[in-house]
Amino acid sequence: MSSVGKLMASISNSLSLKHGLSLWCPQSASVNRIRHQIPSKSFRRSFAAASYANENREFVIVGGGNAAGYAARTFVEHGMANGKLCIVTKEEHAPYERPALTKAYLFPTDKKPARLPGFHTCVGSGGERQTPEWYNEQGIEMLYKDPVTGIDVEKQTLTTNSGKLLKYGSLIVATGCTASRFPDKIGGNLPGVHYIRDVADADLLISSLEKAQKVVVVGGGYIGMEVAAAAVGWKLDTTIIFPENHLLQRLFTPSLAEKYERLYQENGVKFLKGASIKNLEAGPDGCVAAVRLENGSTIEADTIVIGIGARPAVSPFEAMVGLNKQVGGIQVDGQFRTSVPGIFAIGDVAAFPLKMYDRIARVEHVDHARRSAQHCVNALLSAKTHTYDYLPYFYSRVFEYEGSPRKVWWQFFGDNVGEIVEIGNFDPKIATFWIDSGKLKGILLESGSPEEFQLLPKLARSQPNVDKAKLQSASSVEAALQIAQSSL
Repeated sequence: MSSVGKLMASISNSLSLKHGLSLWCPQSASVNRIRHQIPSKSFRRSFAAASYANENREFVIVGGGNAAGYAARTFVEHGMANGKLCIVTKEEHAPYERPALTKAYLFPTDKKPARLPGFHTCVGSGGERQTPEWYNEQGIEMLYKDPVTGIDVEKQTLTTNSGKLLKYGSLIVATGCTASRFPDKIGGNLPGVHYIRDVADADLLISSLEKAQKVVVVGGGYIGMEVAAAAVGWKLDTTIIFPENHLLQRLFTPSLAEKYERLYQENGVKFLKGASIKNLEAGPDGCVAAVRLENGSTIEADTIVIGIGARPAVSPFEAMVGLNKQVGGIQVDGQFRTSVPGIFAIGDVAAFPLKMYDRIARVEHVDHARRSAQHCVNALLSAKTHTYDYLPYFYSRVFEYEGSPRKVWWQFFGDNVGEIVEIGNFDPKIATFWIDSGKLKGILLESGSPEEFQLLPKLARSQPNVDKAKLQSASSVEAALQIAQSSL
């Protein structure tokens, strides 16, 4: 297998574990193994205030993504932000709702694309829009375009790329992930090859889409599906290439994937499944011109989007705090404390105890970024010591632009383990239930009503005993959901 094929397969396998979709969740030992002996919260706060009052940086957040924005809001709610909180980030923008980048942000200009400041945090959860002015008004120090390059745990100082030396009392690492990339030697950095993690990436992709004719999307997961749907809005020749047997293999069942694939094909998207890429080829102008497969065939493309996963951005902290080698990321406990007193990690970068399934997980999802940030800050600033109790949740929205014949929105809650019961024909909706030892473990619903979507987390968290035969005999999605609800 080629180096690219091995890379894609490795990423696919790591994301396809039985327990967890993009959770990156292996079986693990009990949560109690990661308890840390750490000074009390009141001691840490008084120590920080006494040591760093002159610098007014009692709390520092490293990273400017969703988790940082929601953490900032929680500090404000506690009255502990003004003059005490600093956020240092490599980005030039205040924190924003990152899922928009592969959805509405990529819409053509005539289809009402999303743009900043429209989706700054915390609008994704119905909260206030935290623009740069909001941070100024709240007295939060923002250091943009200046990533942290070093840390001295003993002196409790951070070094930034510009040479700034920042003292901190309590430190929250919210650095998120970086996109997995193709090696340069096989064309991974050619002009016209794109990766999406921030607004700058999305802007570059839009500039390519504006003049593109043939688009190839590498990867059949969330990013691949959402980018391909956006490319359809531009009316471009679009092909998705991935090594798995069907779309979103870590979550979708084969029959569910078949229905989504048919929808994409009806919109003109072509699929190359089970394909291994050898390299990306440049044209006479030096820009990408084609994808060469391992079998020797080529697919022409003037724009290529790579969506093959992401890696936790742990540098420069990996040498100082404990990393979880199985799931990646920084090991934390139920309050998001690392092994180093006064240092916390939240969002994509945190390997945390997934309480309801008794295993360690690292979740790359906006919902976890929001909730982990809130839980961490609440635990840091108050007497709350309960363990983070997260219910896995994933969703996607595609083809939502103006003029689309069908807008797609699905939600999943729980764990995709056990036997599968699928109800509905995808027109207009479909539901998939996962049942393990008689208990309902997970549920995915496409095109549900607001009331039906609100039922999903109740079912997944309660894990009720469900009569599988009765569920299979349901005449419709609505009837199946009523059967599941009656078992609560």
